[in-house]
Amino acid sequence: MAKIFAFILTYNRKDLLERCLAAVFAQTRACDRVIVVDNGSSDGTDAMLREKWGGRVDTYVLSKNVGAAGGFNAGMRIGYQEGADFLWVMDDDVIPAPDALEKLIEADDLLERRGVPRSFVISSAWTEDDRVTNVPKIDTRHNSLGYENWPLLLEEKLVPLIRSTFISILLPRATLAEYGVPVSDMFIWGEDSEFTYRITKKHPGYMVADSKAQHLRQLGGMISVVTETNPARLKYHRYLIRNQIYVARVHMSKLDFMRYVIRRLQLVTRLARSGAWKKAGIVAMGLMDSFTFRPRIETADTPLSSLGVGVRRLAFGVAAGQPGAATSADVAATPIDFSRKIARG
Repeated sequence: MAKIFAFILTYNRKDLLERCLAAVFAQTRACDRVIVVDNGSSDGTDAMLREKWGGRVDTYVLSKNVGAAGGFNAGMRIGYQEGADFLWVMDDDVIPAPDALEKLIEADDLLERRGVPRSFVISSAWTEDDRVTNVPKIDTRHNSLGYENWPLLLEEKLVPLIRSTFISILLPRATLAEYGVPVSDMFIWGEDSEFTYRITKKHPGYMVADSKAQHLRQLGGMISVVTETNPARLKYHRYLIRNQIYVARVHMSKLDFMRYVIRRLQLVTRLARSGAWKKAGIVAMGLMDSFTFRPRIETADTPLSSLGVGVRRLAFGVAAGQPGAATSADVAATPIDFSRKIARG
């Protein structure tokens, strides 16, 4: 039987992480292991994991926050190098339905039986009040008759995709082996789009309608510098603009790329005219950064030390859902040194 590891990325949201973990351990198909990467939290996340989830969750604590991109990069490498056949990936604010993983596996099995190649399968995403969120991009490539092929598996409630998020996405080992892991240099926002565009070059991923996951704290809608009101988040929009233009340059047509750049230039002008000078400056800096941004793409078997951060392994639990899991009292309080820290190249 295939080994399925769940991987959850967390940062300073231990209450949400507890809800996510409870949902993962309540699955009708238990994961073989559950891996948490703590992206340098300062809110006691590591202590909570030791006390409440020791023996059931493998926890890796990064010495500093390397952004969502670096955190997903690290977790996917850990899962791959630890021998996962499938990696079920999500953020700490994702609450999968009890049968979410089972439905993903059933969909992957169906595609395998029909000989349909795929790069991943993913749950549909919903808000807490049952509104659609994080909508992926449908694959509109044509079949041999010249028609868009996306309705092919609608009777099975499967829709082909070329872009998605990391909300309850099931990644086969073969995908990571061929295409590598998310670009850590992107730091935050857009790494999921770049990664899924990259891994669907040959074959699409598939959204599984019967597999559902809630994405909490999404009621504010899409991320936009125009509507951003949180001063702590505002600076990160520089990365978003840079990353979006990089994705457009690498994964879209030249015409679409130029249109994208023009729209961002127009956004600078519009923000400046409205008096939002700080926001206009952030967009302008993101634009400037994008023209020299040439990030590295790492393979899944690259040593984790290449991230340039220290990593502590808090606990090595038994397989998730298996009898004999240790209690918190059985888990060593002293973290294990997992990898040496080296300067980032």
